[in-house]
Amino acid sequence: MLSDSIFEGLNPEQRQAVENTEGPSLVLAGAGSGKTRVLTSRIAYLIGGCGIPSESILAVTFTNKAAGEMKERVGKLLGPEASDLAIGTFHSICVRILRREIGHLGRSRGFVIYDDADSLGVIKEVLRRNDLDPKAHDPRRIRWRIDQWKNAGTLPAGAMEAAYDIDDELSARIYAGYQRMLLDANALDFGDIILATVQLFRQHPRVLEFYQRRWQYILVDEYQDTNGVQYELVHLLAAEHRNLCVVGDPDQSIYAWRGANVRNILEFENDYSEARVIKLERNYRSTQPILTAASAVVSNNVARRDKRLVTEREGGDPIHIFEAEDDREEAQFVVRRMLQAKGDGESFGGCAVLYRTNAQSRALEEELLKYDVPYTVVGGVRFYDRAEIKDAMAYLRLLVNPLDDQALRRIVNRPTRGIGKTTMERASERAAEQELTLLDALGQTAASGGGRTGTKVRAFLTMIEALREDMSQLPLDQLIGRILDQSGYLDALIKEATPEAESRRDNLLELMASARDFDAANADLSDEDRTVLDLFLDQVALISDLDQWEDRSDRVSLMTVHSAKGLEFPYVFLVGLEERIFPHASSSGDEESLEEERRLCYVAMTRAMDRLFITHASARMRYGERSFQSPSRFLDEIPDGLVERLESRRPRSSTRSSSGSRRESSFDYSYSQEASGGDGEIQPGTRVRHPVFGVGEIIEVQGAGLNQKLKIRFERAGLKTVVVRYANLEMA
Repeated sequence: MLSDSIFEGLNPEQRQAVENTEGPSLVLAGAGSGKTRVLTSRIAYLIGGCGIPSESILAVTFTNKAAGEMKERVGKLLGPEASDLAIGTFHSICVRILRREIGHLGRSRGFVIYDDADSLGVIKEVLRRNDLDPKAHDPRRIRWRIDQWKNAGTLPAGAMEAAYDIDDELSARIYAGYQRMLLDANALDFGDIILATVQLFRQHPRVLEFYQRRWQYILVDEYQDTNGVQYELVHLLAAEHRNLCVVGDPDQSIYAWRGANVRNILEFENDYSEARVIKLERNYRSTQPILTAASAVVSNNVARRDKRLVTEREGGDPIHIFEAEDDREEAQFVVRRMLQAKGDGESFGGCAVLYRTNAQSRALEEELLKYDVPYTVVGGVRFYDRAEIKDAMAYLRLLVNPLDDQALRRIVNRPTRGIGKTTMERASERAAEQELTLLDALGQTAASGGGRTGTKVRAFLTMIEALREDMSQLPLDQLIGRILDQSGYLDALIKEATPEAESRRDNLLELMASARDFDAANADLSDEDRTVLDLFLDQVALISDLDQWEDRSDRVSLMTVHSAKGLEFPYVFLVGLEERIFPHASSSGDEESLEEERRLCYVAMTRAMDRLFITHASARMRYGERSFQSPSRFLDEIPDGLVERLESRRPRSSTRSSSGSRRESSFDYSYSQEASGGDGEIQPGTRVRHPVFGVGEIIEVQGAGLNQKLKIRFERAGLKTVVVRYANLEMA
């Protein structure tokens, strides 16, 4: 029977969470307790065991990757019966609703979705129009404040009313102007996507009733990470049938800086007094010492629900804690232990280094390069965030939506075609004065002006118009190819003839391949009058930073703890456990922030499956200065009986000076005379060896003497620029 396969392998608590289908339920799922399996089994049971139509179920996750995995698992259990199931992130579900219903708000269904860079550009334009200097009024801080208002469900009028000082009033005023510019461009930013959906439901009860009737069973994953507007959206949709199942862990709520409110899950029973609470406390990931240690740390928090994680795995190593003299020795220790793990049969891919901030990766990367240990930094520039990819996507956006001023600003002079800043400023002023789109204003500026600039602007507009005609006739990948060809973008990269240009060209070819695959997968997709190009733009816009990590075969993963959420590794190295680093300095004096830091530590520790190494340093380089450090308070919260303390191999006096200042390094500069043949001039083409980057060839020489800068193409580290005084180079 189907129900037998659904329940196969579930423990009693998991089975209870699956079978309890009617009414509200709260599933408190500890780290590694199999919550994804519970969610997929619950969906499969609703459809295959209870006969609920798949179109009556809504499942909300926080990453596209998690949504894809869930859909795939349910599909394996049920086959075609699950085809109409709505599984997605908050943003993707809301975009789906808005593409159908946003007309009720007086908006066009063809809206474009702005990313962070687009939003920042709009804020800068609003500041410019209000004669405000971006250097005096930080656009990034204003954008963050607007995001906070949107996460809380606050519109511009409410923001102005709630403003508590002059800076807040200014931000609220910019917020109002920002929203007007988004409206003019027929654009929504990420915060708008959910806020506009809630606004739609508030103002149009009949639209809300339609979706309440449609989705009679709602499941929400990672409920501890919901913010105010997400909370309201869920409760509006669940108000009719109240068949709401939320899954999460208060001890893993780590996104307050994004507006998440842990009280949403802690107070669930206040919202739904009839709710059943089910605890998943059996861990299938980590050894018992790791679980006990992590639980001991997080138990010091007040805002939490008590639970006790247990595992059926026998034995397990203690938590290894290493005190390094400095961050250099810390990195040496981590790499040495990784090499030992490799010798014991573990892959480099089974090792992860977790840190509180990205800045901590530098010393680790240098040490990994020194020993040729392959690694990947998670949280670097995403494929769709690369400049050349954003340029190509901006061309596509402008073709679909001529109102998209930010897309126009991005590509009007990419590649360089002689349309400068002054021309665009004049067009912007004309657009504001005459209430025109920037594209129309640019056309009028070209028509009224002669000379070379007018000719170039007209050529650009003619190209855009021709590409718009191609848009409906060409497959997606060929359209991108036509854009790159007609715009001169590929020719510019070919003429540049550098390794970086070649890499950018490869990325654009990969974009075309991605578009071709998307076109093939969606060729038969019927979504009323939406084209494959529209759907492709939505997909790219909704890819989040939480979707970045991929298994990179035999490579060590370096990442912040925030990026590690949801992942697991046999070997975890948690580095930098020092006061003002972890917990972060920003949490000092704020009990709620300190509790979030402690939850973050709990998340980090529970990423480890077999072995957990925690390191801290007596001193490290911070902001260019040597800083003496105190061990993190979280280390004292781990019971001594679970700890093995490892000692430094370095004599304690070797790295400290009485003043605490950084020691001068005794680099050997003698190579420079060899490289120059004795005449003092270093020659391009000389092969040298760097202690970190390895062997490379000097490509370019700038300046003279010990302050000379060398551009070197290294065999394993790529193109780097180094200063002779500090590089410690040798002849290769």
